[in-house]
Amino acid sequence: MIKVSVMYPYAAGARFDHAYYRERHMPMVKQRLGAACLYYTVDKGIAGGAPGADPVYVAKCDFVCTSIEAFQAARDPHAQEIRADIANYTDIQPVLQISEVVVERSEV
Repeated sequence: MIKVSVMYPYAAGARFDHAYYRERHMPMVKQRLGAACLYYTVDKGIAGGAPGADPVYVAKCDFVCTSIEAFQAARDPHAQEIRADIANYTDIQPVLQISEVVVERSEV
């Protein structure tokens, strides 16, 4: 299992429409990814290392997917459409990271 993280670095004066991202962009991407994406999460940055400090990232999402191959096969036919939609919610250049999920648990 892999996690694809898309992070939007905080920048003073940058534009980020959290409602559009949450309600339109992310559901569209999930629909395009289909079964390759098991689920996704969306985070809204509220502070950096201390309360009141600017967040490192203004927003972040994680797509938990079955494999990198499945993610790429599902995303690639829609990559242009997905990239084109970014301008509708932000002027920030996203940072992408793909990670292997080595532990996932909800119990203590």
